[in-house]
Amino acid sequence: MSSPVIELDNVAKVYPLPSGDVTALSGISLTIDEGEFVAIMGPSGSGKSTLLNQIGCLDRPTSGDLFLAGKNTRKMDDRELTGLRLSSIGYIFQKFNLIPLLSAYENVEYPYIVKHRRNDDTGRVRNLLAQVGIDKSLSAHKPNELSGGQQQRIAIARALVNDPAILLCDEPTGNLDSRTSLQIMEILADLHGRGRTLVMVTHNPETAGYADRTITIRDGRVA
Repeated sequence: MSSPVIELDNVAKVYPLPSGDVTALSGISLTIDEGEFVAIMGPSGSGKSTLLNQIGCLDRPTSGDLFLAGKNTRKMDDRELTGLRLSSIGYIFQKFNLIPLLSAYENVEYPYIVKHRRNDDTGRVRNLLAQVGIDKSLSAHKPNELSGGQQQRIAIARALVNDPAILLCDEPTGNLDSRTSLQIMEILADLHGRGRTLVMVTHNPETAGYADRTITIRDGRVA
């Protein structure tokens, strides 16, 4: 039986503003098991991306507890959270978030260098790029010389370079045409099939159909 790799216990996120506090998340409690593929859906402004940012430790809850692999992230300092993000969590974004001045290969290698303090001499970067359909010639190009689909493939390889237990996807096909979206979702489905835990925010019911389970968020709560 799978064990929870992600647990949220009454997590709230409130943003204080001069015009009044904004509650983005209001008492979210849920668990995601190891190896599960979960889609998060809901209207714009419902709190989907805020929830993903909490799970990814990009932001801290205002209240409540968030456990990743049994560890309470609220008890971690910034250095510990950075280490957790670097080793255990991979991110795939709608707008790719590749570094413009680096080649495709260098973009994938960058998180590896940050973690290991050395260049990749194992062939891992090259192998990951090959797995997502980026050959040696394409990997020498900078992001603006590549198509959106190619950039997203590179972003997936980058997210996997440190072998994270959890892969977080924020609208991973949002900027892609339908054919390319299908190709990207097949790659993600294959990763899930190999045992990776995936959490994906999406507006698209067809994309959500790849997941084992869909969580709907409305007004900062699980609907």
